[in-house]
Amino acid sequence: MWEIYEHRLADKSLKKAPIEVLKRYEKWKDIVMISGPSGLRRIKGFHDEGLKGKWRGHRSSRLGLGFRIIYRVKAKQILIEVVDVTSHDYRRKK
Repeated sequence: MWEIYEHRLADKSLKKAPIEVLKRYEKWKDIVMISGPSGLRRIKGFHDEGLKGKWRGHRSSRLGLGFRIIYRVKAKQILIEVVDVTSHDYRRKK
């Protein structure tokens, strides 16, 4: 079992997201808890991929046409840290 930690920025972004994105996020969390990031890569609809540049070390998954979830895997702790849910705005926030 994997644990999911939601950063406060992600929680704030989720409050503004449409209901369809929230439902897809709940499915995303179910998949991650059971099979981890490898389960996400098996489902092509999520378009799970590693990020580059300032976001190096993070991954993103598609939650809808305009929304992506940015997360980081901490393997030693079996932990997924959800950093942000964004509408394709990849500028790093402090």
